[in-house]
Amino acid sequence: MKPAEIRAMNDARLNQQVAELLAEWRNLRFQEAVGQLTATARTRQIRKDIARIKTIQTEREIEAELATLAGSRDS
Repeated sequence: MKPAEIRAMNDARLNQQVAELLAEWRNLRFQEAVGQLTATARTRQIRKDIARIKTIQTEREIEAELATLAGSRDS
């Protein structure tokens, strides 16, 4: 998933996407423990996608906080 695709999503969709990725990651870890995992690169890709989403969520939180501070300073 590319950062531009993530930035195009709204907050609710981002939270839903993180939940889906965590569920898929959990299933892949179970497959790995049982010895049935064939797509070993997918676990790394999921972790990176989750990190990208979390980073963009943090960026949005910081931007909102800065906007709030700038708005209160102007008053």
